[in-house]
Amino acid sequence: MKLILCVLIPLLEAQDTETKVQMKDLPRAVQAAVKEQSKGATLVGLAKEQEGTTIRYEAEMKVNGRTRDVTFDEAGKIVTVEQEVDIAGIPAPARAAIQKSVGKGKLELVETVTAGTTTYYEAHIHFDGKEVEVKVDAHGQTVK
Repeated sequence: MKLILCVLIPLLEAQDTETKVQMKDLPRAVQAAVKEQSKGATLVGLAKEQEGTTIRYEAEMKVNGRTRDVTFDEAGKIVTVEQEVDIAGIPAPARAAIQKSVGKGKLELVETVTAGTTTYYEAHIHFDGKEVEVKVDAHGQTVK
């Protein structure tokens, strides 16, 4: 029995969880940051994400008809920003790499993702009813 628990507990702890939350459920610092970042936008939803012991909060927004997702740490500091963009507006090497990946699939969405000082481009592509994400940097190189 101990062996089973030793195997199961780390597996359970490693699972990511995301739950929908309301503004009142967020820490005060995160509430203030969400209010600041959502000025001029429509707030679509809020979520609490837990990966191991790390907790993040995500605000989903619409700005001028495009998606914008901002992830915050527990202190309200921005961790990542995902902004929907037109593929024509990204660097040519990134655009070429994404278009090559689309092949016979259908390009659904392209986002600029900024995490700290790192920026990359994420494409959501549908292949036979399944969504695949392709991430590339400005040079068209795959990002893990």
